[in-house]
Amino acid sequence: MSSASSGPGSSSGDRPASALRDWRLAAPQHWPAWIAVGLFSLLALLPFRVLWALGHGLGRVGWLVLPGRRAVARANLALCQPQLDRRARARLVRAHFGWLGVAALCQGLSWHAGRRRLARIVRIVQREYIDACLAANRPVIVLVPHFVGLELGGTAFTALVHPGMYMYQRIRAPVLDAQVRHGRTRFGSVPVERSDDLRGLLRRIRGGTPFFYLPDQDPGPRRGIFVPFCGVAAATVPTLGRIARLSRAAVVPAFARFLPGGQGLELRFGPPLADFPSGDDAADAARMNQVIEAQLASMPAQYFWVHRRFKTRPAGAPSVYPASRRRARRRRPRAPADEVGP
Repeated sequence: MSSASSGPGSSSGDRPASALRDWRLAAPQHWPAWIAVGLFSLLALLPFRVLWALGHGLGRVGWLVLPGRRAVARANLALCQPQLDRRARARLVRAHFGWLGVAALCQGLSWHAGRRRLARIVRIVQREYIDACLAANRPVIVLVPHFVGLELGGTAFTALVHPGMYMYQRIRAPVLDAQVRHGRTRFGSVPVERSDDLRGLLRRIRGGTPFFYLPDQDPGPRRGIFVPFCGVAAATVPTLGRIARLSRAAVVPAFARFLPGGQGLELRFGPPLADFPSGDDAADAARMNQVIEAQLASMPAQYFWVHRRFKTRPAGAPSVYPASRRRARRRRPRAPADEVGP
């Protein structure tokens, strides 16, 4: 998410909205994307219980037609939930795809729902932890792991608690990119690109703008260090401790969980991490992973298992994921020209 001013009325916050009025997005090649955006926007008008039911149906379809993602989820669960037998993990994968479908259909809510509707759908639990930091003008980093309710929970945070800053990676589809950025900034939050100046980010955190830190995706071999996640060496970005130290910020965990039966979503805050940062980047990264692990028991089907969390491996360690058909085709050697038949 791109760079930043510190308040709701800022020009940075207006930029994503103006992107939706970019005349280039009206070109015919973008019409299918606009149809998809319109469909998700119309679905957002439905009662949440209906969205919940439709989302689980969509998730079942996804489970059938996305065998590669099924395989990734199974591999992740075999590593992270070894106490479960194969049938239990298979049931968990099915349930996970159902929640993915719910999260997908809630996109329209993140784009369009007003504060009143968000307050009806999202229950904010233990917000005293974040409110105490804000009331004391203490800089805050909100540690937000990748559970599937993240998008709707983030929208509710900005609408009902406080506007913030968040990291943003551009989406290749420009219409969807503009729509997502508009939805995430419409209550005053601002996006921060990875390439933006760290000094500006620190200045805004110290100035009282909470920073949403999403920690648990594979950063690749250059940006990550290996620390345990569920007992497995996982490439992890080691910057949370550094940013907390330089900004003198409290790190407050936040977990978004869809409630059963279409009852809504719960956004639960935890107490600020004690004795953090420690000054040891590896120890801080491992501590961060432990915070995420502790939540897996309470909502195991809602963690983002379809992400290749262990794609980057220590030297000499085998891959944990089966090669996709597309990658297999890319690796398959081509026959020399004189061997190709007529």
